[in-house]
Amino acid sequence: MKYGIAMPASSSPADSARPSETRRFATGRQFELRRGAALAVITELAAGLRLYSRDGIQLTESYGDDQIPPGATGITLAPWANRVEDGVWYLEGKKQQLDITEVSRNNASHGLLRNAAYALVDESEFSVTLQATVFPQHGYPFLVRHTVRYELDENMDLRVQQTLVNDSQDRAPFVLGAHPYLRLGDVAPEDLVLTVNARTRLVADERLIPRSTAAADGQYDLSGGTAVGDLLIDVALTDLTYDGGLARHTLTAPDGRSVSLEQDETCPYVHVFVTDTFPGRSKAVAIEPMTGPANAFNSGDGLRWLDPGEASTMGWGISASL
Repeated sequence: MKYGIAMPASSSPADSARPSETRRFATGRQFELRRGAALAVITELAAGLRLYSRDGIQLTESYGDDQIPPGATGITLAPWANRVEDGVWYLEGKKQQLDITEVSRNNASHGLLRNAAYALVDESEFSVTLQATVFPQHGYPFLVRHTVRYELDENMDLRVQQTLVNDSQDRAPFVLGAHPYLRLGDVAPEDLVLTVNARTRLVADERLIPRSTAAADGQYDLSGGTAVGDLLIDVALTDLTYDGGLARHTLTAPDGRSVSLEQDETCPYVHVFVTDTFPGRSKAVAIEPMTGPANAFNSGDGLRWLDPGEASTMGWGISASL
């Protein structure tokens, strides 16, 4: 395993030339996993996925050495995913106020570890495990540990496990999630077909806070495959279809090649974000596995509680047919 990979400031990890321990990166130490023709680069910052590629084909969006992850690219999310409205929720009737980190919508966004450095717990040729602690603080008075394990399996697919452990003396609420953006090499995003196996959408207001549910119909019915084309959506979906314990959501190229986000049954929600604001790309497609949706701390939807000493794990991954 290599780290501190030396690259031009504007490059992506795919352009890595040689190891160096003298460079410092905006996302901290870089953990490089290789297996056969597969490469994954994991960052110290937010235990993020900076790159996954196979056979030289880039399967996730990436960014340069001196950048923080644009659009939260590849970061892991704990102890909540997505948003908490006004940063406010109530614990046994007592108001909790989180810091507002999405100022434009007055929300607390993407948990408490998106700017945290994760410590190395374990590493091998094909895997790395990182861990960070959320200490008791205003808005979240609990002591919890978030552990993230990345592995390239025998098929060169990427497998990820995220585990939260409650080290508090009281029950702690949580939602776990991740924020990968998928791509298929140099295929124009507009030429890809997006398939998401979900039957229900969460209807959100202008601040992206869910207010109700509805059938995933119209532009939100992605179950039969929809051309990315002019599509622009930012929506949470649920009632996923599982096959062999996994729900699969896929980008497919005109020549039949594909890349899929897979999530296990601990993740009953997926957030799909198709945007035209990702730096250097005409379109980018985030497919985000989550154990619960936005504002779960208030709605209770998908919200889980850990007893003292208890742990909970979510699993997801990325596979490809090339």
